[in-house]
Amino acid sequence: MKTFTRRAALVGLGGVAGYGLSGALRPNLPVYAGTKPMPAPSGEGFLNDASGLSATPIKKHLILNDAADDVLVEKIRAELAEAQSEGRPLNVGAARHSMGAQAIPRDGTAITFDNGAVEIDSDAQTYRVHAGARWSEVIAALDPQGWSPKVMQSNHDFGVAATYSVNAHGWAVPFGPMGSTVRSVRMVLASGDLVTCSPDENRDLFYMAMGGYGLVGVIVDLEVEMVKNTRLVPSFQLLDATGFAQAFQTAVDDPTVKMAFGRLNVERATFFQKAMLTTFREAEDQDDLPPASGSGIMSHLASRIYRAQLGNEPFKSFRWFNETRVGPALRSGPYTRNSLINEPVATLADRNPDRTDILHEYFVGFDRFNDFLTACQDVIPASYQEFLNVTLRYVATDDNSLLSYAPVPRIAAVMSFSQELNQRAEADMTRMTRALIDRIADIEGAYYLPYRPHATLDQFKRVYPWSIAFAEAKRYLDPDLVLRNNLWDQYLGQI
Repeated sequence: MKTFTRRAALVGLGGVAGYGLSGALRPNLPVYAGTKPMPAPSGEGFLNDASGLSATPIKKHLILNDAADDVLVEKIRAELAEAQSEGRPLNVGAARHSMGAQAIPRDGTAITFDNGAVEIDSDAQTYRVHAGARWSEVIAALDPQGWSPKVMQSNHDFGVAATYSVNAHGWAVPFGPMGSTVRSVRMVLASGDLVTCSPDENRDLFYMAMGGYGLVGVIVDLEVEMVKNTRLVPSFQLLDATGFAQAFQTAVDDPTVKMAFGRLNVERATFFQKAMLTTFREAEDQDDLPPASGSGIMSHLASRIYRAQLGNEPFKSFRWFNETRVGPALRSGPYTRNSLINEPVATLADRNPDRTDILHEYFVGFDRFNDFLTACQDVIPASYQEFLNVTLRYVATDDNSLLSYAPVPRIAAVMSFSQELNQRAEADMTRMTRALIDRIADIEGAYYLPYRPHATLDQFKRVYPWSIAFAEAKRYLDPDLVLRNNLWDQYLGQI
């Protein structure tokens, strides 16, 4: 049962010293339009994100690289006080790989953290990391000492605090989202108070900030769990897509499997009919692990093949053949755990100025996976979008964060589309996304919130029923609504 109850969300915050339940609500917040003229405005006075479609006017943009100490805390307090006195929002980001201005405050103060210090505590098997550190910096610090992040996103470009703030997951098994590996966080609330939060201390704030998209407080640093870096050997299983869920469950239940992911074929004629399951187990030889490597020649070759799929059905078939036949023969390993996760998003980046990569992610129970396949087969090929890839990962139960996408163990489907930069493509993507969300909601699944804000408000509330408690607790905690972004303006603030 969820430990953060609706009553805790509304009353529990009053138990944190100094945080009374007072203050008037601030009405008539701006709502972001679903479609904007293209090309979008850019340059000074605007901030965008990875989509290239979220150009948002801002008052000012600060880059802070101070260590996580009193100097940084005082700078945060000063910016919060100024934003509050001038009636404008404030929000913090790192790499801004979100795709719908979830880390951008409209007409407000945008802060980018770029402070990457990492302190290792081998006895506790944790590391203390400053909020702006990227995962590449964490790996660089942990790897020489024989350690590895327990859970991180599949690419190393993202900020650690940002990962906690969207409660992202990885592909190590059998773990839940990254927030489940965080021991504690320090953050500055909108009031200026510096608080330490953990599952035992100020736990309501801890679970509200986990997947809270920066709306609860400005994170200063985190204490996060780590595991031993090991040498891993892959194995590959090609099967019908309808048999993937059972095979994936078997892999997740196998204690020798340390990492696992799946893929589905994307050719329109046989869309989502075949699956590939890749699992990694520890090698017998664990001596003298090499340093974590970066993108190798295989990654760059895969990137070329990946891009060649665009508008080319035969090449989509070739890529599937390469991944399921040629790739396993060439990628027999072994690899270290850190090398597998030490990959930048840039490896697959699209350099076409007329297109942008758009991600979707959906979470479905193992028992509804075949219904998910049917829903996607009905909706995606009939759309006008170029579908390039889907990766399937495991997410264990998260029954603590208010905006949880995995109240039960689920398969996560990370989808990649290539979208044209014009109004028609944006309208087509909106229609397709809403159709998919309806179908996923019908099978008790969820969609992920860091991507394009195409869901309707009713869809948002249906998929995230605890959003009501989140919004009410947020208003009590931050009555002037200083910490604000597009997720609040377009969805939570309308509840």
